[in-house]
Amino acid sequence: MSGVRVNYLGHSAFSIEHDGTNVLVDPFLTGNPKATADAAEVEADAILLTHGHSDHLGDTAAIASRTGAPIAAIVEIAAELAEELGPEHVIHDPNLGGTITFDWGWAQWVPAWHTSTTMRGTINTPAGIVINIGGKTIYHLGDTALFSDLALPGQRHSIDLALIPIGGHYTMDRHDAARAATLVGAPLVVPIHYNTFPPIETDAAAFADAVAAEANATVTVLDPGQSLELK
Repeated sequence: MSGVRVNYLGHSAFSIEHDGTNVLVDPFLTGNPKATADAAEVEADAILLTHGHSDHLGDTAAIASRTGAPIAAIVEIAAELAEELGPEHVIHDPNLGGTITFDWGWAQWVPAWHTSTTMRGTINTPAGIVINIGGKTIYHLGDTALFSDLALPGQRHSIDLALIPIGGHYTMDRHDAARAATLVGAPLVVPIHYNTFPPIETDAAAFADAVAAEANATVTVLDPGQSLELK
C-alpha cells in the first residue's frame, strides 16, 4: 500500500492523496496570494470544509461543479451549497460529532472555537476535521483558539498528523498553538493559517522550537507547494 501524501496548497488548504484519490480541504485558491494550485485545474474526489469563511470555503462550488466531487460540510454550509449546485450534487451535511464514511475512508467534524458566516450571510458553526485515509489519521484543527477540548479527538483516535493554525489575530497565535500541539498529542505537526496576509504574519521556526520544548512532537514547516508523506 502506498503512503498518504499531504500537499500544502497555502493558507489552510490541502490536498491529501492516497491510491489515486485526492481529498481537498478548505480549497481557498482564487485570491489566495500563497496558493500553489489553480482552482480551474485542481482535481478532487471529495471536498471537506472546516467552516464557511471565504478563506476556507474558497473555490469549493467551482471545483465541485467542474469535477463532480462530493462535498462534506457543516449542515448550514451544506444547505447553502446545495442551493447553489442543485439537488443532483452529492453534499453531506454533518454537524459537530458527525462522521461521514467515503469509499476512501472517513471524516469526523469536531469542535473548533471560532466564528463563521459565509459571504452570503449563512451563519454556521466552525469545526475541525479528523480525516482517516490510507490507514492514517490527520487532524485539521480549522480556525480555532486554544481550548482544552482539542485533546479529545486524540483520546479516541491515534492522530498521525496535526495541522495547526499559528497566525494569531483570527486564530490562536504560535504560543497557544504550541500548547495545542501538546493537547492534540500527534507525533507530527504542520503549522497552517499564517503569513498569508499581514495580520497573521508570524515565525514558524519559533513555533517549531516551542513545540520541541513543550510537546513530544516533530514540526515540519511546509512552504506552500511542498508535501510530506505519511508511511
